[in-house]
Amino acid sequence: MNKSLAHIRKEYSQRSLDKTDVSAAPAHQFSIWLDEAIESGALEATAMNLATADASGKPTSRIVLLKGIDQGNFLFYTNYRSHKATILETNAFAAMNFFWPELERQVRIEGKIEKVSAEESDVYFQSRPYGSRIGAWVSEQSKKVDTREELEKRVKEYTKKYPEGSYVPRPDFWGGYRLIPSYFEFWQGQPSRLHDRIVYELKDNGQWDIYRICP
Repeated sequence: MNKSLAHIRKEYSQRSLDKTDVSAAPAHQFSIWLDEAIESGALEATAMNLATADASGKPTSRIVLLKGIDQGNFLFYTNYRSHKATILETNAFAAMNFFWPELERQVRIEGKIEKVSAEESDVYFQSRPYGSRIGAWVSEQSKKVDTREELEKRVKEYTKKYPEGSYVPRPDFWGGYRLIPSYFEFWQGQPSRLHDRIVYELKDNGQWDIYRICP
């Protein structure tokens, strides 16, 4: 390694953030920032780090794509037999982290996870490209597979079963989740690591407490 990691620095200075700048509704504030990230040309603006922990407290995380915001809840889709889905069966709490370096911003969201209805999953599944619908049938997500050729063989089997242009049903082992948030943190980079951090925390009365925390 030619350069010490300890000496890698980036000064953040594009914008600032204050309590007076943000919406009273955190999901609305998130939508504003997401729109700005998309408009800025951010790479994979809807990509988020989804962090979970099993019943023993062992954490794990992965990048997934946000597929909707519904009444303030955050939607994503996956295989219900995957590693993350298995964990969510034992501990239905998770955290999301969006990072948009182009805007020197990140958003952290924490909350409880629940499955969306089969009808909602059906609608989203049919909106996917043909190859992605076939892929949902092909992949036993998170399971061992010996070779790439095994996956390609399954693709041929399912494309024969469901030719392009025909109806591809949603597998019953594939569908959506929603995260129902109880905590948001909006982070705006600032010089000298004195970043702006504005938190929304859900109170027992259903209202959001909005406050600043130290960087």
